[in-house]
Amino acid sequence: MGQFHWDPDSYLQLMGEEVPGYERLQDELAAATIPADTVLDLGTGTGETARRVLDRHPAARLTGIDESEDMLAAARAALAGRPVELREGRLEDPLPDGPFDLVISALAVHHLDGPGKAALFRRVHDALRPGGRFLLADVIVPEDPADAVVPTSPDYDLPSPLPAQLDWLREAGFSPTVTWLERDLAVVAADRP
Repeated sequence: MGQFHWDPDSYLQLMGEEVPGYERLQDELAAATIPADTVLDLGTGTGETARRVLDRHPAARLTGIDESEDMLAAARAALAGRPVELREGRLEDPLPDGPFDLVISALAVHHLDGPGKAALFRRVHDALRPGGRFLLADVIVPEDPADAVVPTSPDYDLPSPLPAQLDWLREAGFSPTVTWLERDLAVVAADRP
């Protein structure tokens, strides 16, 4: 995976400009959550997704990982006073000890190649309690190339087709359902039986 460093001060503005449907994607992820006491956020960024999920589940404890300490600093400020533990880490690293009721990720997993996504999905499955849910909100390769509207950078952005991701989720032991799809953005709820 290539390296890229986001500027936390301009991140939300950039997402609003470059990702049509960014707000809806975040809302759809939060709406697809299940009751949760423990949440793992993969690719915490500025804490936008975590904030929305904790607004729905204020008693939940959230563990978040991100590879950028600058982004985590912004998330710490945004989530001050909430029950969170934020750590520097990459999606390829071992996940924090669970089990978790809910694992969430928005606009992060598309930075992994296909085998990397499949491996992450297996690790997420193992980190969830039985009956837990993994919510993946991300950029995909759409069936119609005209629907590819989110700008991507080679070697850094590696979106995969939705059918392939659903297969990898099933192979990891999940029961996945697409809860929202618009052009090249999707939210998938993957339940661990």
